[in-house]
Amino acid sequence: MNIEPLSDGKIIEAWKRNASPWTNAVRAGEIESRRLVTDRAILDAVLACRPQTVMDLGCGEGWLALALQQNGIEVTAVDGVPALALAAKQAGVIDSRVMSYEEIAGGRLKLSADVVVCNFSLLGKESVDGLLQAIPMLLKPDGTLIVQTLHPLVSCGDLPYVDGWRAGSWAGFSPQFSDAPPWYFRTLGTWLELLRTSGLTLRALQEPIDPRTRRPVSVLFRAHRTG
Repeated sequence: MNIEPLSDGKIIEAWKRNASPWTNAVRAGEIESRRLVTDRAILDAVLACRPQTVMDLGCGEGWLALALQQNGIEVTAVDGVPALALAAKQAGVIDSRVMSYEEIAGGRLKLSADVVVCNFSLLGKESVDGLLQAIPMLLKPDGTLIVQTLHPLVSCGDLPYVDGWRAGSWAGFSPQFSDAPPWYFRTLGTWLELLRTSGLTLRALQEPIDPRTRRPVSVLFRAHRTG
């Protein structure tokens, strides 16, 4: 199968190849920004909503779903990479499913939840656009979408501050990783417009700060269904 090097399909293929080293790195606590800032930030943001039910979309190896489950929350964890969804199940996540964002956008996930959370899992272009359009259907009437993603101003680096595909990198990770997935860069304004056009209203924006650099590590959006 010939997949464009900078595309949504390439992201999934790369994650299939790196599912095992990623699972090992997360469980060994090898990712410093997560230990210091971002894991706590997303967990606190979800718990602050006091949900009974949560959908973790792009759940990866399942750490967040498991942490929420351990707080007495009913969690449905979904990932498009079978090995990651299996790792989540093996870790103890009760409801772990394999499903692509395109399938979710097409209405296959016939559930609703108090909170839908996407933690560093909105990496593509078309797949993310389609998924966000479907979020209002996945939320209960007073439900909340919580997204944590790379902070645009920091992750932009020296490149122009314009939307577009970027090459991925496993710099700082073990040699077990290969073929880094690309990702689609969005400016802050584009993120806000995407939420708006998806039928969502932004209620809060947080910028978790790295205690060492005093710079934002990520940006956290909290949005509700419009109307």
